[in-house]
Amino acid sequence: MVEKDKEFLEYVVKALVDEPDKVTIDRRVDEMGVLMTLKTAAADMGKIIGRNGNTAKAIRTLLRVVGIKNNARVNLKIEEPAGGREFSREEPRSVDEAIDDLKI
Repeated sequence: MVEKDKEFLEYVVKALVDEPDKVTIDRRVDEMGVLMTLKTAAADMGKIIGRNGNTAKAIRTLLRVVGIKNNARVNLKIEEPAGGREFSREEPRSVDEAIDDLKI
């Protein structure tokens, strides 16, 4: 397949993120097919995953199409960046405010 799948993934992902220089893609081939592992800056993970994972699903679907065209099964693994997930960019709340939200 001469890594056309990797070139395609790199092009799409770098167009979506704010820090394209932090995008790395590892491509491995085994008896199951091609596994591509994507790593990017923590701040860009939301852009790659998308709302309800829709962007990631779309990227995976397009990669499968590229794979089918080249007679290969292509899978994408998106690695969580070091430091874990950023759930919110809001200001931290006090315990009292959090309890009030629970309406106990």
